[in-house]
Order: sequence, then structure tokens, then C-alpha cells
Amino acid sequence: MKKLKKIFRELAHRFYPFMGWIGELRNPQTLRADVIAGITVALVIVPQSMAYAQLAGLPPYYGLYASFLPVMVAALFGSSRQLATGPVAIVSLLTASAMEPLAVIDPQGYLVYALVLALMVGVFQISLGLLRLGVLVDFLSHPVVTGFTNAAAIIIATSQLDKLFGILPVKGEKHYETVWNTLQAAVHSTHLPTLLIGILALTIMILLRRFAPRLPSVLVAVAVTTTIAWWTDFSASGGKIVGQIPDGLPGLRVPVFDPLVMFDLITVAIVIALIGFVEAISVAKAIAASTRQRLDANQELVGQGLANLTAGFFQGYSVSGSFSRSAVNSSAGAITGFSSVITSLVVGVTLLWLTPLLYHFPQATLAAVIIMAVINLIKIKPIKYAWKVQRHDGIIAVVTFLSTLIWAPHLDRGIFLGVILSLGMYMFRTMRPNIALLARHPDGTLRDAEAHILQTCPNISIIRLDGPLIFANTGYFETKILDRVATKQELKFIIIDAESINEIDATGEEMLHELSRRLGEHKIELLFARVKRPLMDVFLRTGFAGPEWIDHFFRTRTQAMEYAWDRLGDDHELTCPLNMVCLIEPDNLEKKSDVTPAMVTIDSRV
Repeated sequence: MKKLKKIFRELAHRFYPFMGWIGELRNPQTLRADVIAGITVALVIVPQSMAYAQLAGLPPYYGLYASFLPVMVAALFGSSRQLATGPVAIVSLLTASAMEPLAVIDPQGYLVYALVLALMVGVFQISLGLLRLGVLVDFLSHPVVTGFTNAAAIIIATSQLDKLFGILPVKGEKHYETVWNTLQAAVHSTHLPTLLIGILALTIMILLRRFAPRLPSVLVAVAVTTTIAWWTDFSASGGKIVGQIPDGLPGLRVPVFDPLVMFDLITVAIVIALIGFVEAISVAKAIAASTRQRLDANQELVGQGLANLTAGFFQGYSVSGSFSRSAVNSSAGAITGFSSVITSLVVGVTLLWLTPLLYHFPQATLAAVIIMAVINLIKIKPIKYAWKVQRHDGIIAVVTFLSTLIWAPHLDRGIFLGVILSLGMYMFRTMRPNIALLARHPDGTLRDAEAHILQTCPNISIIRLDGPLIFANTGYFETKILDRVATKQELKFIIIDAESINEIDATGEEMLHELSRRLGEHKIELLFARVKRPLMDVFLRTGFAGPEWIDHFFRTRTQAMEYAWDRLGDDHELTCPLNMVCLIEPDNLEKKSDVTPAMVTIDSRV
């Protein structure tokens, strides 16, 4: 009976993750902490969500709709307790880039297709979560995400220039053309009151973040500029304001649309689903590391997917986890997902009774909020770091960054180019793994002979492959061995140090089988040392390590060398460089070693 209860409890937590924390609300301190954190996040999300909706090309109140029920659903069905979901800058930009071509074809259907896009994102994320395919987001490598995020931040910030200067947007075919046209128009047509409002909002947020970080800088900027806009009758002088926001909560709405449009949206839907989840899971992992809470990536996919489905059916648009609001939620003391439920309820109260206060909200302030939000996304240091770790990673980040900027507003192209480059670089590394010829170092260890300029044995070669032996690199490894055979006429034994080979496929195994036979015909024996159990199991199943060849496999390299020394006879062991530890005199390097690198450098490779 106890076992049955445990199973039901595990199933309940699997399908209803909120069951894991709802009981903790009986503690008054937990409840109080969550209520305070939820209200704090709500003070940030109301102006931010309206700004992001404007970025997405939607009426500002659609941001409030996306911050109502989706926030609650993500908290109830996700695995992270502090992740704050809702409209975010990058997803809003991707939504705008997807909707822009459709707006030309069907301006009336713009809002409908934004809902359809959210539904498609939700279905894709839920499918990945239920099928336990959250690992697919790993195709978006860190350099790709870094390059894209930096480019997207610049695109987002520059896309708000027309609203900041109070001029009509002058669209170009490419985003950089639009920016140039906007700057040219700003020289002659800037609306000074709008520019002053925007500068004031930016100044308030910058100063408060610098000198009073505990104050809600966004809310203060909104309150001050909205009050000024109301008092000066800003709209009468040509300034653009949010205006009338429909009263009440968003109702259930099933979008009616042309199904063929889904084919135009599917690419961007996949990009939004993956990029949005990468953003969500990154911040969730960061928070989970500090709170020591268990995080389930697949369950988080389900939670984010349900949130997007809810947004699509209740007049919102695509949502994701927010870095900034999650940080606010965590620092405000949120303990459970109930804090996001409180945030959702506060947004609902705003929609029901507080929308008249937002009537004079200047759109220039919305632009300022967006600019301030994305400034922190521009980070050059991670690109430099990636370059230091692996130069090709730095190249991928830079190429993704530049291609996203150049191809904007077609942002998905930059992402896909980055992914293709990442996979291509991975395949290249797999096809050309490090293959080291080992020799005895003066410290007694076996190391890379070329890196350390060590003397090798004319009769015995020890070769180490660093990586899997699969179809992509089998030919390369075989060529390296045959090159060694061709250059060492006295070679009798080749010892493969297999410690670093963690995987082998049929192509690799067949090559070794055939190579051992061909070398045997030329009186050269192929030996194996330090073979891992999974590889040995393969060799046993195929018969390669059968009765005739089992004595060619050794637990250590020393045992393999002793076998070779014994077969060579004539006290070869006493004169073999692989057995003698001696200091190599610089004057004798050319005599003692068959390895002739261009220059001697200090190298830490082993």
C-alpha cells in the first residue's frame, strides 16, 4: 500500500509539479515571502510587457494579456520555482520579424497570426517535453546563442529609435537600411517633446539603477513620465501615448486563419521555441544552483509550452522565461511558484481596474524601457572568452553575430547559419581527432613525441587516438598508421593505446580487423593496450578478440611493450628508447629523434 501511494505521489508531481510546493504555503513566512516577491515582479512586468508588445508590433495591452494567465500556467506546470515567465525582448523581436512579411499581405490578420505563432511554439515545446527531447536545445551551442543575443540586442535597441525621436518609421529592405533612414529623418523631423520624454525616462532608470538599485526604476520612470504627459497634455502636441486600453480580462479566443500560413511561420516558431527555452532554462539552472532545487528540463519545456498555448488562446503572444524578472523574483525572496501566481493576479487587477492610469503612458517611455532592458544583453566578453577557449568557437559567435545583423529582419537565418557552422566544426573535429605518437619522456611518462621532441623506437610504435573511432575518422586514423609503417622500415609492432577511445562503430571495428590482417602479412603485429570494457565487448562479439588474437590485448602499455621486447629478442628491452629514461641533449635532438618539428616550444600536451 505504501509503495502504491508513493507511485501515485510521483505521478502527481510528474503531471502536476505545483503539488510539490503547494503544501509549503501553510507556512505563513513562505506565503508572505511569495506574496511580496509576486507583487514586486508585477511592478516590473506591467510596464515591461507593454513595451515588449510594442516591440513585437502589437498593441501594448497584448503584453498585459501575455502577462496574465501564461505567467500562472508556467509556474504551475514548470519545474522551476523562481522562473518568471512572460513577454521577453528577444522573443518579441522574433515575433515581429515573423509577422512583418504577413503584415504586408494581410494587415488585418496580424494579430491573429501572432496568436497562431504562440500556439505553434506551445505545441512544439510540449511535444519536445513529452517525448523527453529537451536535449535538442543543445544544438544551439553557447557561441551561437551569444552571437545571436548580442546582435538581437543591437537590433532591438535600434528598432526603437523612431519612437524615441518621435518620427514616422522609414522602412528599408534590411534593418540596417531602416536604421540609416531613421537617423536621416531624425535630423530634420525629430519631435522634441518626445525626445525629451525618452531621455528623461532613460536618465531616471540609469540613475536609480546606479544609486538606488532597490527602487523599481522602471516603475518610477513610467510614473514620472506618464504624470508629465498627463499634466502637459503631451498627446495634444503630437506626442504618442498608449491611449485607451480595453477594460476587463482577455477572453478565450480560437484563432480563425488560413492554414497555409503555418508553413510560413513554422521556421520562426521552431526558433522561438528553442531560443525561448534556452533563455528560460539558463536562468532556471542559475537559480536552481543557488537554491539547490531539482530542475527537470523536459518538465520545464512542458510548462513553457502550456504557457504559450494559453497565450495563444487568451489573446497574448509568445512568452518565455525572463532573466531580469526571474532575478527580481529570486532576490525579492520568492520560495515557491506561488509568487508567479500573485504576479498574474496583480496583472489581472491592473486589467480590471487600473488601465485608465496607463492612458497617458508615453510610447517614448516604452522605447526607453526596451532600450534599458536589452543593454545588458550586449556582452563582448563571452565572445572573447570563446575565442580563447577554441578559436573556431569565437569564429562561430562572430559569424552568427554579423549574419544576424546583416540579414535582419530575417533573424532565423543567422541562427541556422550558426547551428550549421557549429555542426560543421564538430564534424571536422571528429574527422580529424588528435593522434599522438608516444615516446618516453625524461620524467618517465609516455608523452606526445612531436610535442616534446622525444626519441622513438624504430621497431615499436605506440599510437594514441584521442576520441571515438567512427566512420567519420576511420580513414584518417588508418592513413596515419600506414604512414608510420611506410616511414619506419624496421617497424615490427604497433601498439594502439586505446584508453581515449570511448566509442567504436562497425566501420572502425572492420578497419582494425582488416588492418591487423594486412599488417600481419608484412610481419607487423598490431597490439592493443588499455582497452575499455565497452570496446572489448564489441571485439569479443565480432570475434576480433577471439582465441587467435586474444593474446594481442593488454591491460597496460608496459605489458604490451614487454610482449614486443620478448618477441624481438636480443635484449632489445635494454636498448629500447621506450624503456630508458634519459635527458635529451639539445645537440643530439636531430640524432635521437625521428620527429623534426619546426621549432621547440613549451607544450603541456601529454
